Amino acid sequence: MRWSRPLRLHLGVLVVASLLCTSMPIIWLAFSRGSDAAVSAGVQQMREMSLRLIEGYRNTLQGGMEAVALASTLPQLASPPPRDIEAKQEFLLEVLRNIPNATSIYTGYPDGSYLQVINAQRQDVRRTLAAPDGTAFAIRTIAGRETADVISTLRFLDSEAREIGGRDIDYASFDPRQRPWYQAVIQDGAPVSVGPYVAGTLQVPTLTIAAPMRGNGRVVVGINIHLQTVSALLNAQGISPRARAYIIDAGDDLVAHSDPDIMSRIIAIWSRASGAFDATANGFDTSVETVARLRRDPAFANGGLARIELDGERQLVQIAPVGVSGLFKGSVAAIVVPMEDLVAEANRLLVRNLLIAAAFVIAGVAASVLLSRMVSRSLYRLADEARRIGDLDVSEKAVSHSWISEINTLASALAASRHAISQFALYVPREVVRRIVSPEGRAVVKATRQDVTALFTDIRDFTTISERNSPEDVVDTLSAYFELLNTIAERNGGTVVQYLGDSIFVMWNAPVQDDSHAEHGCRCALAMKAAIDTLNEENRRNGRPELFTRFGLHTGPAVVGSFGAISRQQYTAMGDTINVASRLEGLNKDFGTSILVSAAIHDAVGDRFEFRPLGLSQVKGRAERVDLWELVGESGSP
Repeated sequence: MRWSRPLRLHLGVLVVASLLCTSMPIIWLAFSRGSDAAVSAGVQQMREMSLRLIEGYRNTLQGGMEAVALASTLPQLASPPPRDIEAKQEFLLEVLRNIPNATSIYTGYPDGSYLQVINAQRQDVRRTLAAPDGTAFAIRTIAGRETADVISTLRFLDSEAREIGGRDIDYASFDPRQRPWYQAVIQDGAPVSVGPYVAGTLQVPTLTIAAPMRGNGRVVVGINIHLQTVSALLNAQGISPRARAYIIDAGDDLVAHSDPDIMSRIIAIWSRASGAFDATANGFDTSVETVARLRRDPAFANGGLARIELDGERQLVQIAPVGVSGLFKGSVAAIVVPMEDLVAEANRLLVRNLLIAAAFVIAGVAASVLLSRMVSRSLYRLADEARRIGDLDVSEKAVSHSWISEINTLASALAASRHAISQFALYVPREVVRRIVSPEGRAVVKATRQDVTALFTDIRDFTTISERNSPEDVVDTLSAYFELLNTIAERNGGTVVQYLGDSIFVMWNAPVQDDSHAEHGCRCALAMKAAIDTLNEENRRNGRPELFTRFGLHTGPAVVGSFGAISRQQYTAMGDTINVASRLEGLNKDFGTSILVSAAIHDAVGDRFEFRPLGLSQVKGRAERVDLWELVGESGSP
C-alpha cells in the first residue's frame, strides 16, 4: 500500500507528537504570560520614567524661574551698570553656582545696558568665548551705550571668581532690547518662557525664562538653559536600549531629544537659524508626527498609554505635559519604546524553552528509533529477504530468529518460499520468474506480438556420442556444456527459453526489452562458438567427447508469452521467425558451417559483423526460399 511507512517512522511520529502536544501548550502559556508580564513591567517603567523625566525637567526650569523671580526683587539690579556692579555680579555668580543647568543669567535695561554672567565650565562655551584656560565664569558688561564713554567688556573669572583675563568686545552687534526674551517681557509685562532660539552671546540653542523687575517693568532679568542640558534629562535607556524620549512645543516642533545624534542635529539646525524653528528637525524621528496627533486625543494627552505601528514595528507611546507655573504652555514630553524590546526577555525565554523542548523531542526521536530498531530489526531482515527473493536472489540463508514468535513464523514461511522459488527458477527463465512473482509484472507473460531474435543450437552427432559414452559421462559433459552456454547467453542479454535435449533455444527482446537484440544475438553466437572450442580442448585432454555445435539465428516478429492449458503453461515464442531460426540451425550440416543467419540478421547488423553469403536455400516446411549468410566474426576483429 502506497501510504504505508516503516514502523520506525510510525513510532517516531507517535513519540514526537506526544512530546509536542504536551510541551507546546506549556511553552506557549509561559511565553504568553511572560510577554504580558514584560509589557506590564515596561509600562510601569515608562510611567515611572515619565514622572522622573517631567520632575527633572520641571526642577531645572523651576530653579530658573525661582532665580529669576528672586532677581526681579533685588533693588541693586534695577539700576543699569556700572552702578552697584560688584553687588550685581556677586548675586548673579551665586545664582549660577546654585543652578548648574543654567548657561547664563543676565539683566537687560531700557537704555541698552546689559550685564550677563556666563557659566564657562563647558568646553564649547570657553571655545566660543575664546576664554583662557581655567575660566569658570565670564562676565559681559555693556554700559553707557548712549554716551561717548560706552563700556563693552568681557572678563574671565576662575572658580574662585578671581579675574584671569578680559578684553573689550563689540557692542553694536548686540542690543538686549532686540532679543526675543526682552521683547516678550515688555509685551506681556509678566514672566515668560521663550525658545528654543539662538543665544546672542554664545550662539547656542537655548530655552529662556525671563521676568520684569518689580517696580520697573522695562528692566528684564533672564536665565538661559542650553538645549543640550535638556536633552540629558530625557535619557530613556533605563527602559530599553532603543527607547527614546523627546519634547515638542505647542507648535508640535521638536525641541529636545534623548538621542545624542538627533540632539546634535537639532542644535546644528538652531545654530544656523535665528528665526522660527526649522520644521525639518521633526523628520529626525518618525514618531513625532504620530505623537503630535495623539497629544490632541484626551485619552492620551495626560499620560495615557498608546500602542502604535511605526516603521513596521509595534511601539508603546506615553505623553505628558511639561509646562511649569504657566510657562512653556503646550510643551509635552513623549516616551517611545519598541514593544519588541519589552518582550525581548520573554522571547529569549521562549527560545530557550523551545530549545529545551527540541532537545526533548530529539531525545524522544532517538528513543523511538532505538525502540523501533529493537522491535523491527527482525522485520527489516525479513523484509530484506523478501526483496531478495523478489530479485530471485534465492541462495540459501540461515532463518532469522526473534524473541517474537510471530516473526519466527514469518521467517520460516519466507524460507520455504525462497526454497520453492529457487526450485521454480531452475525450470523457467529467471526473468520470467521475476515477472511472474512481481505483482506489477504479471501482465508481461501474456502472449503478445513483437520483434525478437531467436537462436537455436544443436550438437552434431550427439546420438553417436551418447552411444559411445556412459550415461554419467554424457550427463557431466552436457551439464558443463549447458552451464557454459547459459552463462554466455545471460551475459549477452539473452533469455534461455528451453532446453530441448542437447539443443538450446535463446531469445532476445523478450521478456526484457532490448533495442539491439540482433546485434546481441550475433555476439552471443560467436562467443558460444569460441567458448565451445575452448571446452573441446579441455575435453580432449580429459578424455571426454568433443561437442561440435551448430547455430541458427533469425530475427523477426513472433508471438511471445505463456502458452498451454489453464493449469499448466510454458513461457515461449511461436511463429515463422522461431521456425526459420530452428531450420537454419539444421542447414549447417548441408553447408559445412557453424553459424547460419538469415538476411534479416545481415540487414540489421551487416555493418558490425563479417558475413559470408551462401545464397538462397529452400527451408523445410517453408515455400519461400531463405537468403543464407554465414556469421564469421565481428568487423575489425583479427
